[in-house]
Amino acid sequence: MSTWTVDRAATTLLACEDERTDREPITDQWPDLDLRTAYEIQDETLRRRLARGEHLVGVKLGLTSRAKQERMNISSPLVAWLTDAMVLPAGAPVPGARLIHPRVEPEIVFLMRERLAGPGVTAAQALAAVDRVYAGAEVIDSRYRDFRFTLPDVVADNASSGAFLVGAVGLRPEQLDLTLEAVLVEVDGRVVDSATGAAVQGNPAEALALAANDLARRGLAIEPGQLVLTGGMTDAVPAPAGARIAFHFSSLGSIHLSGGA
Repeated sequence: MSTWTVDRAATTLLACEDERTDREPITDQWPDLDLRTAYEIQDETLRRRLARGEHLVGVKLGLTSRAKQERMNISSPLVAWLTDAMVLPAGAPVPGARLIHPRVEPEIVFLMRERLAGPGVTAAQALAAVDRVYAGAEVIDSRYRDFRFTLPDVVADNASSGAFLVGAVGLRPEQLDLTLEAVLVEVDGRVVDSATGAAVQGNPAEALALAANDLARRGLAIEPGQLVLTGGMTDAVPAPAGARIAFHFSSLGSIHLSGGA
């Protein structure tokens, strides 16, 4: 077995994504993998995505809710990248044919009006830089078997990125209470979960500030026009072929998805 490096890890994870194959966590073979190096792997995979023609459209947060942290046995949120290749058009099914084991979760999404750069960004400052707030759905798809990973593993894997879509209703931040914005998760006509925006770091604006401050440690910022997915409000639900999934938000409308082949 050759030595693990940033280059090798990036090559391995992108190959798993392209070939729809999962694997054991990298830390099983690279136990000394730390967060700094994991973000270097994440940035290298982004560099390769851009080199093959994808375009950066925003950032996403992972593991911002207690439900997701408990499910994954990880206690710290993380930041990752969104590209246009991950956009799921409205009405399109979950792209099961190109994913390994997709799961879907509801999110609150920010469209940025102004550049947001840390360090020291507060939730109030973060929200002042937002243009519109939308409902969102993220399709997560870990490259690790059975979604088993440590924090460095999932950071390197771009926070289990798969696909995402944004709802049609966009409100100004002052038009809704982010902490009380509620969502019902419906699967095949049955409500299986619910949450409010308070599940996301107490307030999704706190997650936005966290993202800006985290990126600042890497010399980066959230740019105007970018989208920010603030993290799953509830645990993710599987999206097998034929499943009917809906996220009903109290102010931001509903998002309907179907499981693809």
